[in-house]
Amino acid sequence: MKVLVGQFKTESNAQVPMLNELDRYDLAFNEECLVKSEVAEVFRSEGIEPVGALYADAGPSCVLSRAAFTYLEQCFLRSVREHLHELDGIYLLLHGASEVEGLGSGDHHLLKKIRELTGPYLPIAVACDPHGNLTREYVENCTILRSYRESPHTDAKQTKQKVARMLCDLLKNRQSFKPVYRKLPLILGGEQSVSTDEPVRSINQFMDQLEQDPRILSCSWHVGYLRHDCPEAGSGVVVIPVSLKDQAYAEETADHLAEYVWERRHEFHYTGLSAKPEEALRRALEFEGKPVFLTDSGDNTGSGAPGWNTELLRQTLALQPQKRFLFANITDPQAYALVRDLPAGTTLTLDLGTNADPWSQSVSLPVQIQAKGELKGCMMHDRSATFGHSVLVSILDTSIDVNLADTNWGMCEEHQFASAGMDWDEYDIIVVKQGYIQPECKAKGKLCVMALTPGTTPQDTTSIPFKRIMRPMFPIDEI
Repeated sequence: MKVLVGQFKTESNAQVPMLNELDRYDLAFNEECLVKSEVAEVFRSEGIEPVGALYADAGPSCVLSRAAFTYLEQCFLRSVREHLHELDGIYLLLHGASEVEGLGSGDHHLLKKIRELTGPYLPIAVACDPHGNLTREYVENCTILRSYRESPHTDAKQTKQKVARMLCDLLKNRQSFKPVYRKLPLILGGEQSVSTDEPVRSINQFMDQLEQDPRILSCSWHVGYLRHDCPEAGSGVVVIPVSLKDQAYAEETADHLAEYVWERRHEFHYTGLSAKPEEALRRALEFEGKPVFLTDSGDNTGSGAPGWNTELLRQTLALQPQKRFLFANITDPQAYALVRDLPAGTTLTLDLGTNADPWSQSVSLPVQIQAKGELKGCMMHDRSATFGHSVLVSILDTSIDVNLADTNWGMCEEHQFASAGMDWDEYDIIVVKQGYIQPECKAKGKLCVMALTPGTTPQDTTSIPFKRIMRPMFPIDEI
């Protein structure tokens, strides 16, 4: 037996005024695709031959250009056509929030086109990010659909392999069934759905209990994605029965799970400390331990923000702090281009800030170049892949360092700081472009505060001017 394996992963923030192109992607084909997929050995251990199609990972960014998506989709479809005569199934990792210029959801379009080639019966298993949007058509074009449980996504590899094993079992014990989908009038940001906290912890435990039933293969809750305005936005649940005779029970289970989530809608909240920027800075400066992590949540590159906001930097400069600050990172491709070829130790006056919006105002800084490095992958992305480059500069006559980046890649793991030429133990306060704090930063930080800054990833859901979503929708509307 043979299974085609592929990945298309893009999280598209439509509030960023630029387009995502192919050079943003970590691309791999054939055997290299299989290595990066992290599921090939699962299939081989079951006597099933995996066939690599395309691995395409851009991480969180902006809307994908139509030309770039067309190229990626055609690569996938070419692989399907080439191997269709020998395939027993298809395994895909899709994010679920890949908005494409003039098209809508790239995930939905790709899956629809693949299903048109395969017909309705070839098994297609999809592992996905919970911060993606669903529709009934999308769900029913899958045979198996399961999202990660944890946010941050510490179970990404485990989930990918779990879905691969489900597909192996299906191919060996041919059953017929349909995924069951329920949409919820609930729209949430990732910062309100951290899985170590309530109510998500209880929701996950409840789904684990449901999966203990021999009639249920899988349950998942999809938080959804709110950084582009689309009809698909909102939460949803998916339940997969074990066989067609369990279909009616799966329908009941989906209703039960949807009701369980809905009843807890008032419990969703920010995890940990959160404060307005001025208060967040005050707390950080008054704290005696180190390091303190401040998350610039309105410029959260983990949700596709550009990473170019300078507002917290400008506020910090005005305070003239004695404690050592690191801003990791601030995105400014033009400023980066001016310093990338200069040797360490060079001093110059640098205009930092893209002036792309009110939050990215340029500030003129006397700086000294300290180090150069690469922006490496983290979390569920390939840790060895390079997603950008940076230059570390010190602002003269201050205690502030800035890691200046050519792209909006987030920093959340120690190996990333080291690859960029930084030692995070040298700093008292580290400002990162995150929303909820990522695990390594949380473990390292003696204090972590989410600064409720403005930007393209605002935390107040009710302030986002949605036009195309289903209404009423909680918490925008009181239901």
